[in-house]
Amino acid sequence: MQRALDEAKAAQQAGEVPVGAVIVKNGELVATGQNRNLQDHDPSAHAEIVALRAAGAHLGNHRLEGCEMYVIIEPCAMCAGALVHARLKALIYGTGDPKAGAVDSAMNVLNHPRLNHKMEVVGGILEAECSELLRGFFRARRSGTE
Repeated sequence: MQRALDEAKAAQQAGEVPVGAVIVKNGELVATGQNRNLQDHDPSAHAEIVALRAAGAHLGNHRLEGCEMYVIIEPCAMCAGALVHARLKALIYGTGDPKAGAVDSAMNVLNHPRLNHKMEVVGGILEAECSELLRGFFRARRSGTE
């Protein structure tokens, strides 16, 4: 999760909302991602999607079976859907997202009972650090200091 936090900080330095993600398989780093919406002019360039694309290219497969994603915030509906299609083994996230989280908070897209693929989910890893990074970013944005 620390590496995902580092990716989030790099995204913030680039002027993006600070979200970072990493994908690991068998304990080995496969791919990283950070929000790139503004840089790429792409509404789908969330950290999770960027990491999924990099992992697929690295592994030579759109199915990422056996892989685990670490991301600092609970994924949105778009990202949760992509995680299901990628067939990840597990999602590990830092802090929940009560407004748009599609795993545990606002809705359940990731392990919806009608879907055939289920993945392990662990939330709350380095939650305080992940939450503070995001809160600090939005606090600064609202006050005009960022």
